Amino acid sequence: MIRVAVVDDEQLVRSGLRMILGTAPDIEVVADCGGGEAVDTVLRCAPDVVLLDIRMPDVDGLTVLRGLRGLAHPPAVAMLTTFDADEYLAAALRGGAAGFLLKDTDPEQLVRAVRTLAAGGSVLDPGVTRAVIGGYLAAEAETTAAEAVRALTPREREVLSLVGAGLANPQIAERMGLAPSTVKDHVRAVLGKLGGINRVQAAIVADRAGLVASQRASRGERSGR
Repeated sequence: MIRVAVVDDEQLVRSGLRMILGTAPDIEVVADCGGGEAVDTVLRCAPDVVLLDIRMPDVDGLTVLRGLRGLAHPPAVAMLTTFDADEYLAAALRGGAAGFLLKDTDPEQLVRAVRTLAAGGSVLDPGVTRAVIGGYLAAEAETTAAEAVRALTPREREVLSLVGAGLANPQIAERMGLAPSTVKDHVRAVLGKLGGINRVQAAIVADRAGLVASQRASRGERSGR
């Protein structure tokens, strides 16, 4: 069972997300709260995934994110955002957010996103992808994505391309015919070679370096045979 906590200052939003996620047989919303109680609530309830509003009036989402990332066993954190919160996205990415979702995300997509996060993957809602990528690249312009991936081995580039496609480690292991532990080691090496970044940042690097498009093209060629 995937344990989820929802952190948002609006009770209506929390109730809606609780109701949507409650329809999934493998997901349990163990807590919902505002920003001020978030860290204590996570410590008490030990969720696997936290859906965190990026902008709240009492304690903002970036402050909560820092508190959660500082825990001994931090959960995967996906930031809940709206179209007018672009200025926060790059900071949340650098702070270790594992995903970004719009508050009006389709229910089925939300459930899939929680499962992906729980499995160690990353999620980027199409509605915020461009803003996240733009903000990250503006902050990290000193190294281009193409230059960053040159230090990787061919196997590591393949792993990075699958991370960029949003796959979690078990899915990558299945796709590449490797043991999950081997994939975990490869992912750790890739993130380290790219400067100690997280999976979302790695997904952005993969996209900008053209690895994701190449992966899709390769899959299309294989399926067309």
